[in-house]
Amino acid sequence: MALSNSGRQLLFVSFLPLCYYDPDMEINVLIDDKFEGKVDATWLEGIATQTLKAEGMSANAEMGLVITGQDKIRELNKTYRGKDRPTDVMAFYMLPTEGKTAPESEAFITPPDDKVRLGEVVISYPQAVIQAEERNHPIEKEMAILVIHGVLHLLGYDDEKPEPKKKMVARETEILALVEGRDAK
Repeated sequence: MALSNSGRQLLFVSFLPLCYYDPDMEINVLIDDKFEGKVDATWLEGIATQTLKAEGMSANAEMGLVITGQDKIRELNKTYRGKDRPTDVMAFYMLPTEGKTAPESEAFITPPDDKVRLGEVVISYPQAVIQAEERNHPIEKEMAILVIHGVLHLLGYDDEKPEPKKKMVARETEILALVEGRDAK
């Protein structure tokens, strides 16, 4: 999808109202140099913030969001999931999840403050472009879907089994509708 920078900015603004930015939530966005200018960090932060608020997270939440390329996401996918291929989004959560415990040597050590450190979401921008084209919608919508999906994983949603996946997809749809400013039905 070829849009000028000014056209892209207008699309970002119309896709997500800027009022969903929350300065009390800490969303750290890192965009690899080759994707600078293709996505807006504040826009991504707004989608993550809106997702967290929709899930009832308090303002003391902190998370990271990384936009990268196919090589890096493929490397992460191979290292952490044993799958030697690119993927669209990966989530590295820090919250304890039901039934899963890390050995003490692998546990995250967090500072003694009131921040809820959720973890990090990593998205492949080139994969998002491919999927947007396949699904015949704008790259901005695909990026929003991937941010929402990744944040839900940080909050404990699972899509490996049919029932939890159904619940996660339904929640993604509801939050996307909220982000787009429309009714989910």
